Amino acid sequence: MFTDSHCHLSMPELSAELPAIREAMQQARVDRALCICTTMEEFADVHALAVGYDNFWASVGVHPDTEGLTEPSLNDLLQRAALPKVVAIGETGLDYYGMEDRKGGRSIADLEWQRERFRTHIRAARACGKPLVIHTRSASDDTIAILREEGETGGQGAAGGVFHCFTETAEVARAALDLGFHISFSGILTFKKAQDIRDVAAFVPLDRTLIETDSPYLAPVPYRGKTNNPSYVPFVAKQLADIRGIAVEEIAAATTANFNRLFLKEAA
Repeated sequence: MFTDSHCHLSMPELSAELPAIREAMQQARVDRALCICTTMEEFADVHALAVGYDNFWASVGVHPDTEGLTEPSLNDLLQRAALPKVVAIGETGLDYYGMEDRKGGRSIADLEWQRERFRTHIRAARACGKPLVIHTRSASDDTIAILREEGETGGQGAAGGVFHCFTETAEVARAALDLGFHISFSGILTFKKAQDIRDVAAFVPLDRTLIETDSPYLAPVPYRGKTNNPSYVPFVAKQLADIRGIAVEEIAAATTANFNRLFLKEAA
């Protein structure tokens, strides 16, 4: 019934509890999940989840905030994207958040390596015809600009994809939609102070909406502050249903159909 379009089940706090998590998913009617890769070193574990379970799929990519590990080449990404059950490129994008504290006082100009990595992922996605999983934080202008520069404008040959765990403005959402991307909402949608994100969720077309946990992070209310897992994605769906004034079953059906069409290339 429900689909978690973005989770990190290879991370230790979740991988160690996988049997219990899968049981909880079944009880919560969460039928499928996309396991997201954030480093090349992690890919083998992420891919093993996908090939080990019929309701898991995998991505390949390096998170924009990752430093000091393997830098992916175009060929690295394409080789892994060709493996069974790898359905997306990412997560990729740009992250300029906390320039002073998290990035040692470097300037945005100093983060050209992020922008070049992002371009490599976009080119890989276009070459293999698989969608992008976009992470953007405090970097939306450059994210949108680079997508446009690389030809991701929704036309022929575009990879498309999703802006995951959306926390940006309505203007950014409109720009992403105009480029042909989907928008995915996480447990943040349930947070008390997230009315601006709920307002965005109200206007994003239902046929371009996805839901996710981004687990083990960002557990929704009533589990906020605890370790998140895919069995909690129905709480995101329920919040979205309340925002739109429709049944949660309609949210489940629509977001699952969107997932199937975007990542599995199944007709709606």
